[in-house]
Amino acid sequence: MAAAVTIAAPTLPSLHSSSCSLPPLTHRSLSFVAFTSPTITKLSSHRSPRRFPSAPSTSAFSIKAAAAAADKKRVLVVNANSGGHAVIGFYFAQQLLSSGHEVTVLTVGDESSDKMKKPPFTRFSELVSAGGKTVWGNPAQVGDIVGTAKFDVVLDNNGKDLDTVKPVADWAKSAGVEQFLYISSAGIYKPLDEIPHVEGDLVKDDASHVSVEKYMAGLSFSSWAVFRPQYMIGSGNNKDCEEWFFDRIVRDRPVPIPGSGMQLTNISHVRDLSSMLSLAVENSAAANGKIFNCVSDRAVTFDGLAKLCARAAGRELKIIHYDPKAVGIDAKKAFPFRNMHFYAEPRAAKEILGWTGTTNLPEDLKERFDEYVKIGRDKKPMQFDIDDKILESLKVAVTV
Repeated sequence: MAAAVTIAAPTLPSLHSSSCSLPPLTHRSLSFVAFTSPTITKLSSHRSPRRFPSAPSTSAFSIKAAAAAADKKRVLVVNANSGGHAVIGFYFAQQLLSSGHEVTVLTVGDESSDKMKKPPFTRFSELVSAGGKTVWGNPAQVGDIVGTAKFDVVLDNNGKDLDTVKPVADWAKSAGVEQFLYISSAGIYKPLDEIPHVEGDLVKDDASHVSVEKYMAGLSFSSWAVFRPQYMIGSGNNKDCEEWFFDRIVRDRPVPIPGSGMQLTNISHVRDLSSMLSLAVENSAAANGKIFNCVSDRAVTFDGLAKLCARAAGRELKIIHYDPKAVGIDAKKAFPFRNMHFYAEPRAAKEILGWTGTTNLPEDLKERFDEYVKIGRDKKPMQFDIDDKILESLKVAVTV
């Protein structure tokens, strides 16, 4: 039976709300929801203890920042041509350029392809205006594409498997690149009874990103690091996240959420991901050999995200909860997030790099909704076939 909730003035629910069908969160788990603990707690027996050096003081950081200002890097970003990761490379390049580094962005494919007509690629002129370079081609032929250009740092923000990343990593090693960075995925963690995921937790051995991480670790770069992102928002992201909720809210449609809606996840603004990467470039010795969860430091429930989106849009919200199995649909196709508690904590970045997150979902979603309306997506004709199947099975009427 469907559970409908109509909300006129959406507010974020307490994380201690009513029970759900998922395993209950432990006391330790809840203490990390806002990730405010300044120390590293002792981990349970199934996790290897992890110790990171204390975060540098403000004065020490000022000295390092001054030194970094005199040590500008030549950076090559191998960028994906679709999906959520593409926007990471764009923001990373922007941030490096603003700090005075030299940046070249190599995007997979052809500059004239239809994919380049979408953001963030339509904003590449901003990189060029800031002094950056943009090129296109097959990353397996990176040496031919960049020619005699020299680089100190390479970020692979494209490959999801070893076949794709190996040619880039091998070229970087042979070309004398000092630092190699790789965008992996927090999705490689094995599900655990304790959350959030922290660096050092068990990963899925058969995950393609894992083989890449192991390979690059064995190439003996002067510095290498791995970054594992989750879900992200930000201008230029061409993979739906908050838009999925806006699409239904502005059309006065029910928002179908699988399960109880109390599942916890992590959503970061891409500026936080790029700032973490930039700190690794400017603190390459500290970042060497480290794995960083490239995420924000707060979690949000599915229902909470829906309510924040409705608040940003200034509209009423009707949530419908359903059981995917009972309805007979694949939750992966019906909903943009994993139907489970799934979030990580940026512990290593805080402890090692002195990173501080700035993601503020209530404010960031207002900005995202303004852009959503600006591009006219709120008026775009849309089909909601899977939603309709869910609502029909639950006997929920939809006013068209």
